[in-house]
Amino acid sequence: MSAPEPPRSASSAGDGPRPPVAQTRSGGRVVVLVSGAGSNLAALLGAHQDPAYGARVVGVISDKPSAGGLEIARAAGVATAVVAPADFPDRESWDRAVAEAIAVFRPDLVVSAGFMRILGAATLDRFPDRVVNTHPALLPAFPGAHGVRDALAYGVRVTGCTLHVVDAGVDSGAIIAQQAVSVETGDDEETLHERIKVVERALLVEWVGRIAREGIRVEGRHVTIG
Repeated sequence: MSAPEPPRSASSAGDGPRPPVAQTRSGGRVVVLVSGAGSNLAALLGAHQDPAYGARVVGVISDKPSAGGLEIARAAGVATAVVAPADFPDRESWDRAVAEAIAVFRPDLVVSAGFMRILGAATLDRFPDRVVNTHPALLPAFPGAHGVRDALAYGVRVTGCTLHVVDAGVDSGAIIAQQAVSVETGDDEETLHERIKVVERALLVEWVGRIAREGIRVEGRHVTIG
């Protein structure tokens, strides 16, 4: 039997080079990155008890050994790791260590849930379009560490939360989902943020499950689930 004919490249077919086609990625293994108390992590752990959810948290990584999210993970029987920046000579070597720690768990999706560090090329290139983040504002408005405070200072009447793909910028990746939250008279940063957190947890749980079950495809600024 003759060997199969090798496939022709786009250029040999006479059509010229073709742009790469974004692949739909799906799968249920999730690694969560945390820096704080871990309320979003707790919500995901609660959801993953249901086999129909589709996603399962297989590892939790923090930049702080004192992060409350680590205790939540251990109580749930989920493996943890700490990659503290102080243990590395520079940001690049820390980022490489984060990428290695994530890779140990062979994740299909990485969720930055209250992780207060910017991930670099070593991590993002290793897990392209597979790292997502929650932000307490309706991006592209009010990116950065003080989204709730900045929204209040600007005087908006509606803010909210965003789930987005992580890229090399600060809260600048393609948007997956958003939910609005009204700013009420008398709100301060704490009261508004608490209401946003409630909505944020529900949004995160819903869409991480959908990504695991249906897959995610990222094409430029556009995200398709399923």
